[in-house]
Amino acid sequence: MRPYLDKVAPQAWKAAGAYSQAIAEAAAAGGLSLTEGELIKVRASQLNGCAFCLNLHTEEARAAGVTQQQLDLLPAWREAGVFSERERAVLAVAEAATQLPLSEEAQADLFGARTVLGDDTFVAAEWVAATINLFNRISILSEHPVRPRKA
Repeated sequence: MRPYLDKVAPQAWKAAGAYSQAIAEAAAAGGLSLTEGELIKVRASQLNGCAFCLNLHTEEARAAGVTQQQLDLLPAWREAGVFSERERAVLAVAEAATQLPLSEEAQADLFGARTVLGDDTFVAAEWVAATINLFNRISILSEHPVRPRKA
């Protein structure tokens, strides 16, 4: 078991928390809904294989209004037909920001997402995606355990 980054360097963890809060506020100001933000966090966490973040953000996504069907179909979001145009746009951002370097397909997806979302919401989605990728890495490197849920 490796040391938890957050426990060994609590000042850095506190700064990461403040950064995350600033991103959440900027995302809301940029027009990104809580639901859209949670979809980004869940999809990036799936791609990164971060069990701790998946456990946390699937619960938060449901609380924000993401349906169980959407969560179930998230890995196949392009084919599922249960996501709105905006939701598909933010999911494209999540995937592009997580699967670097940007491929030609990802560049095209980002262009399409920017067209749907507009600059402010598009940038907000990119910030949320970049931020969850940071937290995925912190949790994976720390080997944060998934704790059983109460229900």
